[in-house]
Amino acid sequence: MTRLFYSSLLVVAGLWSAVLSTNAQVNVTQEHNNLSRTGLYIDSAFTPSAAANVARDLNFNGAISGNVYAQPLYIENGPGGASMVIVVTESNNIYALDALTGTVIWQRHIGAPVTSGLPCGNISPRGITGTPVVHLDSRSLFFDAMIDGATKRHFIYSLNVDNGATNPGWPVNVNGSATYNGIAFSSLVQNERSALGLVNGIVYVPYSGHYGDCGTYHGWVVGVPINNPGNVIAWATTAIGGGIWGHGGVASDGTNMFVITGNTFNAGGNWSGGEAIIRLQAGPIFSGNPIDYWAPINWLSLDNGDTGLGGCSAVLIDVPGATPSQLVLALGKDGNAYLIKRSNLGGITAPVTSANVASYVAGQSAATYRTNQGTYFVFRNGSSSVSAYKITATNPPAITSAWSVSQTGKGSPWVTTTDGTHNAIVWVAGAEGDQRLHGYDADTGAVVYAGGGPNELMTGTRKWNTGIVARGRIYFAADNKVYAFAVPTGSPTPTPTATPTPTTTPSPTATAAPTPTPAVRRLTYNEGVPFINGTNLVRGTRYTVTAQTNPYTLSVVFNRDAHNVKTDSTIPFDFSWTPMAIGTHTLVVTPWSSIGGTGTSGRSITVNFTVVAPSSRSPIRAATPIPNPTP
Repeated sequence: MTRLFYSSLLVVAGLWSAVLSTNAQVNVTQEHNNLSRTGLYIDSAFTPSAAANVARDLNFNGAISGNVYAQPLYIENGPGGASMVIVVTESNNIYALDALTGTVIWQRHIGAPVTSGLPCGNISPRGITGTPVVHLDSRSLFFDAMIDGATKRHFIYSLNVDNGATNPGWPVNVNGSATYNGIAFSSLVQNERSALGLVNGIVYVPYSGHYGDCGTYHGWVVGVPINNPGNVIAWATTAIGGGIWGHGGVASDGTNMFVITGNTFNAGGNWSGGEAIIRLQAGPIFSGNPIDYWAPINWLSLDNGDTGLGGCSAVLIDVPGATPSQLVLALGKDGNAYLIKRSNLGGITAPVTSANVASYVAGQSAATYRTNQGTYFVFRNGSSSVSAYKITATNPPAITSAWSVSQTGKGSPWVTTTDGTHNAIVWVAGAEGDQRLHGYDADTGAVVYAGGGPNELMTGTRKWNTGIVARGRIYFAADNKVYAFAVPTGSPTPTPTATPTPTTTPSPTATAAPTPTPAVRRLTYNEGVPFINGTNLVRGTRYTVTAQTNPYTLSVVFNRDAHNVKTDSTIPFDFSWTPMAIGTHTLVVTPWSSIGGTGTSGRSITVNFTVVAPSSRSPIRAATPIPNPTP
């Protein structure tokens, strides 16, 4: 299946000899900018001095109709080559705004939102709440909308992102298509608050309840293949409750999906899917094995106290040097942060590590980033502060306090850096608080941007909302309005030149060095055999191709026969499969400078190989091998 492209402005992440194209595309296609839900944006325009002087673009129109809970998106190369800000509202309106002027390029109203007739709820009107996702290859926008009528229904839509037309075969009526183990999906008691995910050609839509523990809702994840929307697969918690509430929704490592469920009730003391991190295989399919879920030992006590684990959506974090280094973060309403080993969640057991970090966390998205001082996560601590914690590179890792600042509101944070690690700034809006944009030094919490003057005051901000970054600008969506803020550069820089760093003494302020990029040095298979043009593989035999990369590569995308088959964000970067189709095939391996196949891509390596019949007892490489390109 095809892969989403989540390009950012710039990543300093590779060899000095490589130079980025000045017209590299920038797109924000999903919640928090990537499948890992890091909330990290790399934009060389956001130096501390420039960020301190951010100002609202008063010439940006941004007028829309409806309340907004979802994050906006940013898509380039729209009609006439225009860049677009995509925003959805609770009035079931979808807008594509010109990213420079804020005027409407196209808009759609897909049906009446629900204003009455539900058993409970704290959102009215109830239309589109969760953040949509865009599949760039097909130029398609996916979202869930609740439509009023004699029967209240959730529909999953796919629109052409360039003109708003409904794609053939859509929408999908979730009421009529989603079932799991005899449980039928009922829109009357289900709410869709969280961000959608799109992984390897399947769009995943998470659901919770309308409010609190009202009604016989379940936690659901509904999967719809984008090329076959009639083939719906779903998973649900066995117990009542266990909703997926966090704004970030579905996270992924490029293969499996991770969601966090809240409290269940009337479960009879038997764990039934709630208070947990759940890892789902493609479909979604849940194995039920302890390797694929984690719940705290005191899950029943959390259930009884309505202090659900699902206060914040899952964030995938890699901590170089830590054991284990590949982690998933959960932040609970009990005020604890939990780090779990991503490859083996472990069932009902103690976490890898945990710490009490907050008074209360509910509904938001956390963010994570790395500087030369370490790896951090940052989140909204209740409604009065923003807190950052560091994860130590130890065995096992530990959670230590980094900084906390007083700042009223309920918005979810996001992070900018100029090159992936330098000049990191945490941004957050005082949603339902002071309604201003704020920026903090990501290592110390020192104020970088204090909210601006009278022109920068926003109105109608909604809790949990988060902003996005694209081409020297920040976009934030509120009720009836999208706001644009810009660094003082006159106009957005198409693709900024990297702040160079000398190889001997890294420094974000050094001068005049070429822009580095990620790179794959060579490919091997089955533990060291060179994988090169002319390689023969035996049908029915299991193979693992591994990419040896430079230190600046943070993820690798494997594309076999024009289909992206794996995005790997963990060293060693590898892809395993059992070839079955005899004949000539092609594997294209592309390095990326950020996790999840995001950021800046390096030069791809293409290998043409042949699958032969089993009578060829062992793979035979070409007599005259063609070496892989090296950086």
